[in-house]
Amino acid sequence: MKHVLSALAVAALVAGPARTQAQTSPVVTLSRLDCGTGAAPTDVGLRFSDTYAFNGLKVQLAFSCYLIRHGDDYLIWDTGNPANGTPTAPKVSLVDLLAQVQVKPAQVKYVAISHHHGDHTGQVNTFPQATLLIGKGDWDLLTDPKGGTIANPAPFANWITGGGKVEPQAADKDVFGDGTVIMLNMPGHTPGHHSLLVRLKDMGPVLITGDLAHFHENYDSNGVPTFNSDRAATLASLDRFKRLASNLKATVIIQHDARDIGKLPAFPVAAQ
Repeated sequence: MKHVLSALAVAALVAGPARTQAQTSPVVTLSRLDCGTGAAPTDVGLRFSDTYAFNGLKVQLAFSCYLIRHGDDYLIWDTGNPANGTPTAPKVSLVDLLAQVQVKPAQVKYVAISHHHGDHTGQVNTFPQATLLIGKGDWDLLTDPKGGTIANPAPFANWITGGGKVEPQAADKDVFGDGTVIMLNMPGHTPGHHSLLVRLKDMGPVLITGDLAHFHENYDSNGVPTFNSDRAATLASLDRFKRLASNLKATVIIQHDARDIGKLPAFPVAAQ
């Protein structure tokens, strides 16, 4: 599995935004958005290890989305569960959360999806004017007439039918071209799974896992859930992610682990 960074992204990982000293750096901020209500602590030994590693371990899982401001542009990372009144639905929709910080859906330039699973895509259709960024492997499943049993295309109808712009990503994506926000190709959980790197001026680099790992114990032990699409790719992605975290001295946020919610300020305050 190839993980190819653009030349610009490579330079960004080595030198960071400081290389553009002659230019005024855009303000970059990161906010966590509550995108669902978790049930009681989950027995993660049932499905989250293909080696029966977590027998009896219960973890409080969370559903998180993120708002990244880059100058005058906005990116949403994942869209959580649908706001439909079901037990796991968020108490406040993404649109209403954004209204609290005076951001309208039409102002969101990009909606970036870590992978196609429903708890990450439930509100994607509320941003029809945004350019969709998604791993090519997942996009291929969503647009395959025979892929409906694996991936639900319904939330992506706007883009599948040509109503919105989509940019499937087969590798890393330097979203704004300056190394501050990079989608990282981390396949294994699904064929097109991506994680996210955000470089903040004060907090420093932040790595958001997507579903590369679901909780600390899984991340620490390189655990592979039974429902991942490719075991070898998962392990390779975990290795790469951990090397990036070490080399960049990054804050790692495991997106589904409620214990990591406090690593960012409580919304509407944003990390900088």
